Amino acid sequence: MIEPEALQFVYRNPTKIVYGLNAVNDIAYEVELLGGSRVLVVTDRDLAKSAMVARVVKALGPTFAGLFSEVVQDSGVEIVDRGGAAGKELGADTLVSVGGGSSIDTAKGIAILLKEGGTIRDYAAQFNALTRAQTPHIVIPTTAGTGSEVTYAAVIKDHAKKQKLLVVDHHITPDTGILDPEMTVGMPPRLTAATGMDALTHAVEAIHSEQHEPLADAMAMHAIRLILAFLPRAVENGQDLAVRGQMLIAANLAGVAFGNAQVGIVHAMAHSVGARFGVPHGVANSILLPFGMQFNLDSVPRYALVAEAMGIPVQGQSPEAAGQAAIEEIKKLTRRLGLPQRLREVQVPEAGIREVAELTLYDGSLVYNPKPAFDADLIEGVLREAW
Repeated sequence: MIEPEALQFVYRNPTKIVYGLNAVNDIAYEVELLGGSRVLVVTDRDLAKSAMVARVVKALGPTFAGLFSEVVQDSGVEIVDRGGAAGKELGADTLVSVGGGSSIDTAKGIAILLKEGGTIRDYAAQFNALTRAQTPHIVIPTTAGTGSEVTYAAVIKDHAKKQKLLVVDHHITPDTGILDPEMTVGMPPRLTAATGMDALTHAVEAIHSEQHEPLADAMAMHAIRLILAFLPRAVENGQDLAVRGQMLIAANLAGVAFGNAQVGIVHAMAHSVGARFGVPHGVANSILLPFGMQFNLDSVPRYALVAEAMGIPVQGQSPEAAGQAAIEEIKKLTRRLGLPQRLREVQVPEAGIREVAELTLYDGSLVYNPKPAFDADLIEGVLREAW
């Protein structure tokens, strides 16, 4: 029986979500609701030339002030700083990010710089240090994975130090997310698979987190159901708008879940292996998720909830047996999706494992892992299993 005083949590879900085919066409109205009149569109170099960005610019009409398109995978502090300078020069009062996690996180950083000034390094390694609302920000995801349209963290890479910096503040949670399935049809199969596994990792880690809570559980479990049902179909036929839409919803639900409950050792390791060896975040999560779960298995009876959401019969099974079944189902899924199974397949050298383990110790995600992992030897063991 749960005693009333044992259950305490804070749940936040402040982002307005607009979902539907052609939802992008109404973006000027959403800008107006936020009081904006001069919009800086933030996107990556490839998308800048696409019909998707052209569509956004056209829909913005006279509110479009300019385009910042220097974003790359693992966007860096210098890029964020240049984006802030570009926005100031244009007199931008609103941001619209178009793309995946890198574009969204870059815009979150720019939102701070337009309001507070300085360099984005000034705001890293702090938690809720901002004291006021930041520049209004509307997100249009073109991938279904990060859930960054509903989270209050930005991951920015310090390329010189080969380290990922976390900017964490509730004031950078985007104001609006526009989920238009047509904006994701251009994702190639491998990117579809990898970003979908990022969303699955968010959902699983939200369930096992030390900060788990019932509202986040509900979001995470439904996200898992949707991902198991629709991710393989999205990889097989990327033109299916109904399937693409379900994956956008799944990624959003998982984003809300982990934005409240947090993540754990899998993300901590994925951040580190990405920072050191450039492994794309979704791919790193996909490889590491089963191994992180295996590490936690003897401490997490809640993996039975993951198994249940996957449609695995759990009645009569011990929590550990149900959790093991969930792990095997995830391995089966990643094989079906054609994703790498081991770190060595993505050019992570065995000699670099210790360095990744030590870097992982400094990742804040470890705080919420259900099993203590503040020991480089323990983390190295998990990474070696994954190698």
